[in-house]
Amino acid sequence: MKNINKNTTLNQFRELVENNLNRSLDYMSDDFNNQQKYAFELFKNRIFLEEVIDETISFNRSLSWDNKNSNLKLTKSAEELIEVFKLRSEVYSQMGYQNDFPDVIESLNFDIFDTKSAIIYYKVNQSYTGTIRLIFDSENKLPSDKEYSFDKIREEYRTIGEISRNAVKNNQSKGLGLEFKYLMSGIHNVFINNDIDITVSAMKKEHYKLFSKFGGIDIIEEINNYANLDIPCVVIYWNPSKASKFFNKAFLK
Repeated sequence: MKNINKNTTLNQFRELVENNLNRSLDYMSDDFNNQQKYAFELFKNRIFLEEVIDETISFNRSLSWDNKNSNLKLTKSAEELIEVFKLRSEVYSQMGYQNDFPDVIESLNFDIFDTKSAIIYYKVNQSYTGTIRLIFDSENKLPSDKEYSFDKIREEYRTIGEISRNAVKNNQSKGLGLEFKYLMSGIHNVFINNDIDITVSAMKKEHYKLFSKFGGIDIIEEINNYANLDIPCVVIYWNPSKASKFFNKAFLK
């Protein structure tokens, strides 16, 4: 009952904000009206953040998660989720991806797809160094549906999920580091334990060489760009239950 009442209150706040967002006071200056619009927009996004946090935590707590790595976690608290959103923002800003995957609130990178996502993070010495998510298909569909429709995949597989928001802090060491290894093992973990039939993803074409070694993976479509990234990309599907000996040895041990 508490959550129902909270959601009702948030919806009422959202309606109030949306009704007032574009209203200007004729007797006030343009500067005042612009500041008021900015304040309403910020408040609207704050309400959205509250909703995303509540729904995402509830969804993640419902998932099966069989993991013995103390550094690899499934987000189950608001504090963890905020740190993940901060990490995404930091990494995407450094990579120049803010125009393609913008922050909803400054320094917090999240969206509606988080509410149906297994959100995984890697933490070392109290520092969040990597994160990734596996989005479960829902009424919102999947982010990459904007670039390539997965409807034919949906006809073949009962439940699909999209791997996205892979963000790892830059380090000076060579190679991909432990973050990539364990984040991919986390995706495998969620897939195996939560009744998903296939995963899909979009990536730079140059990255496919490594992923092709995972086993159970293939290209669905090659595209010239993704979102506003003017680089060759591929849309792929991957069945982690058919993981190769390479993946089992390199990522699961």
